[in-house]
Amino acid sequence: MLDIYRLRLLRELDRLGTLAAVAKALNYSPSAISQQLSLLESETGAVLLERVGRGVRLTAQARILVRHADAVLERLELAEAELATSMTEVTGTLRVASFQSVLLALIPGALSGLATAHPGLRVEITQLEADPAFEGLLAHNVDVVLGEDYPGLAQPLKRGIDEEDLIHDEMLMAVPASGPWHRRDLADLAGAPFVFDPGDIVPGRWARSLCRAAGFEPDVRIVSGDLLLQVRLVETGHAVAFLPDLLWTDRTHGPLELHPLPGRPRRRLFTGVRTGSAEQPAIRAFRKALQVQVGPKRAG
Repeated sequence: MLDIYRLRLLRELDRLGTLAAVAKALNYSPSAISQQLSLLESETGAVLLERVGRGVRLTAQARILVRHADAVLERLELAEAELATSMTEVTGTLRVASFQSVLLALIPGALSGLATAHPGLRVEITQLEADPAFEGLLAHNVDVVLGEDYPGLAQPLKRGIDEEDLIHDEMLMAVPASGPWHRRDLADLAGAPFVFDPGDIVPGRWARSLCRAAGFEPDVRIVSGDLLLQVRLVETGHAVAFLPDLLWTDRTHGPLELHPLPGRPRRRLFTGVRTGSAEQPAIRAFRKALQVQVGPKRAG
């Protein structure tokens, strides 16, 4: 009988590419990972890894096992979900990774609803950007990821992930209520100081590309993914920002104005879980709680 844990390690090596990456994702040493894969080779009687330079490459036999490992692990999660569904109480621990705007706008209300409906469910939340969050999901370190796609920069669907849409959230131009950058049109803001997310992540790339499409290179004075800081900088007249409409759920703002951006772009917000775990009662309850929170926004 093949060891499920070792099959999972082989699948992670296929997904991540190096022993070091697998070790980092699963919090083991590379030597421990290598030892387990050597044991898997002994179990199967097949050569699974071959040396390529300083790394390793999966053999054709290893790729056969990876295909079956995907199916086996998904089937096990389906079994866990069916077993949990058969019980009357939603309990256990649910690990969630999300980015800031959802944490501010939706998570507090969702947690309140879950505490009332399912007091035995423990929800643990970590603030993470999309790439590390989805890596954690596929590595089984996270159970639910809040994801986002921006217009023209949608990410390819990852293998083994079940996505469920939350809302298409309009992005707005936030300008100071007075002063030299009190403008209604993006094209009039060439030379304005901007505060954007870092340029190496999707929100930052999208914001910069929108300015370029309007005919100018943005003067990004401050780089920060902290939306509360972005709001404060706009309120105090120090910057212009592109902020999500969702941010104003149950919140008010100070001396700033919000105006539509060209084309009224919307980002897509969604939840992602591993395909086999989509029917887990805790995941279904969490997704339902989020849908309740976005209901008024969707209607609006």
